[in-house]
Amino acid sequence: MWKIFYVFVKKEWCHILRDKRTLLILFGIPLVQVLLFGYAVTTEFKNAHIAILDHARNTNSQRLISHVQSSGNFVVQDLLQHENQIEDGFKDGTIQLVLVIPKEFQQHQSGSSIIPLQLIADGSDPNKASTLVQYMSAMLQKFDFFTASSDAPFVIQIEERMLYNPQLISAYNFIPGTISFILLIISAMLTSLTIAREKEIGTMEILLVSPLPPIVIILGKVAPYAILSFIDAIVILLVGHFVFEVPVNGSIILLLSCCFLYVLTALTLGILISIKSKTQQQAMMGSMMGLMLPAMILSGFVFPVASMHPILQVISKIIPATHFINILKGVMLRGVGLVSIGFEIVILLITTLILLLITWKSFKIRLE
Repeated sequence: MWKIFYVFVKKEWCHILRDKRTLLILFGIPLVQVLLFGYAVTTEFKNAHIAILDHARNTNSQRLISHVQSSGNFVVQDLLQHENQIEDGFKDGTIQLVLVIPKEFQQHQSGSSIIPLQLIADGSDPNKASTLVQYMSAMLQKFDFFTASSDAPFVIQIEERMLYNPQLISAYNFIPGTISFILLIISAMLTSLTIAREKEIGTMEILLVSPLPPIVIILGKVAPYAILSFIDAIVILLVGHFVFEVPVNGSIILLLSCCFLYVLTALTLGILISIKSKTQQQAMMGSMMGLMLPAMILSGFVFPVASMHPILQVISKIIPATHFINILKGVMLRGVGLVSIGFEIVILLITTLILLLITWKSFKIRLE
């Protein structure tokens, strides 16, 4: 009995060791998850881009600026000259926080006991804005401790201001991320099953012997789902606007055009997964594990990209959801135009064309 059991277990071991997919699930996926969560799930900020509007422009304000930069958490991206540049920096996405130093900052040695400083953050991402303000406030209080003299102490009073979301409503952050996540998963999952289904039920041979070229077959598979997914995007936007009261401060036409482009990107990615998969199960696993985890963790939907490891920040720029979230927040919350989100649109367009080209080249006219 034990000998038979031993032989059976040995057979199972050999079967498992020969099955690469089982080994990938057992060891590959947990390893990737640990690395992603270990490097991405952090509340620390390093090298956050900020701007400073220095009205004082004296020795003390320069010491304060040097003190802020010495922490390693902030990088002074720009020294602003006037207030009008503040909102421009937020809309362009070049800065994440602005420190305003008043003219009164030079009077603290003359007996002034309270020095007001203002922190302005982008409230379209409440979690990120709150963390940056907390970090900066701590740095400013430390400067107060190190520079105040015993005979003329002074207190720094910090005024916080959140642009685009003064009440720090959480829906302003998770609705754009949810829209991006749902459209990517649904669109990619729908098309990832199409060609794999044709292979399983045996109708793929009919398509291959037809006079239709591969690119026509691919586009024909994408077209119906593009219309359905775009309708789905409109429904989600309407729910976010009327149910959760997320504003649309920018152009609605621009917003819908970007949604349609993002849907095309997701659908093309799904078709590529479908071509590479032999069964619907493989296609489903590929779309879920290959898209869901990176889109949720590395796109900035849940965890700020700026707090991630530098390598993960580079990877996040490859994920379409990262750029689409920036587009949604820019158009819906900050009311930016085409110029401000032009980079993200170009990235999505290039990604779609590259995926379409790879899909076309990977399409085999003969079944294996």
